[in-house]
Amino acid sequence: MKTATSKAESGETRRFDAYQAVTDTILKKLEEGTVPWRCPWDRKVGRPRNFASNREYQGINVMLLGVKRFASPYWLTMRQANDLGGQVRKGERGTLIVKYGRHERRTKGKEEEETKAVYYLRGYTVFNALQIDGVEFPEMELPEPQANEGRIESAERIVQEMPGKPDIHEGRTVRACYRVSTDTIEMPARSRFIDAESYHLVLFHEIIHSTGHERRLNRNSLMGATGAVMTEYSKEELVAEMGSAFLGMEAGIVQDEHEQSAAYLQCWLDTLREPNRKRWIVEAASLAAKAANHVLAIE
Repeated sequence: MKTATSKAESGETRRFDAYQAVTDTILKKLEEGTVPWRCPWDRKVGRPRNFASNREYQGINVMLLGVKRFASPYWLTMRQANDLGGQVRKGERGTLIVKYGRHERRTKGKEEEETKAVYYLRGYTVFNALQIDGVEFPEMELPEPQANEGRIESAERIVQEMPGKPDIHEGRTVRACYRVSTDTIEMPARSRFIDAESYHLVLFHEIIHSTGHERRLNRNSLMGATGAVMTEYSKEELVAEMGSAFLGMEAGIVQDEHEQSAAYLQCWLDTLREPNRKRWIVEAASLAAKAANHVLAIE
């Protein structure tokens, strides 16, 4: 099993399975009654980002950092904090994040050397701005979402500006779904939803599904989810759940983490505990980020 190296708060290097570490973190939150991909941030805090590079974290790292509920979006490694003239406060515990990458490995073939891509997942420990002394962090001011007659303008804009979006029909059914065969989304009437936030998050869920169509991202978890490989569709549902949350974040919509049914929680606990699925969380988060970026026309 491929392992990765991470530095603990003490500075000691340890060997661990990064995929398992991430999965264990998510399972722990599910066991506590929190669905981390539903509410991994606060609209008043903003998306977590590295203060040194000013780059926003992507994929699974959004959840790993968001569930910590710090009131600042800024994070640094211990080395970055030291380089900026600061220091991590004594006794503070860091948070695991991961980096997914690849490198080329040369191997000897029958006749000549061959190059093979090797993928890895590496773990890092970061600390929030509120755990660091000696560094001046700015405060972020984020606009509040605007609601108007059951519509949220920021969410409406995301849908309207999606490049090559599928046809969206409303009110023809009482069940939301995306149909691959016709590349269409069916949505119940808005009056059937308890609020505008719920409507848009469900629509985002179906829109994320649509990004898997062969003329968009051609995602195997959607296009290959038939017959003997229906387990792929379980991963596709996880992609849609996470992707919907990512788009919700962009629109300023945050779903209450406590409004989760016991059956929903148990379903994901059972699914993610199954053998050979410890990579699902990381892989699904990566696919969800790509899907959300496609909707937002971000390269």
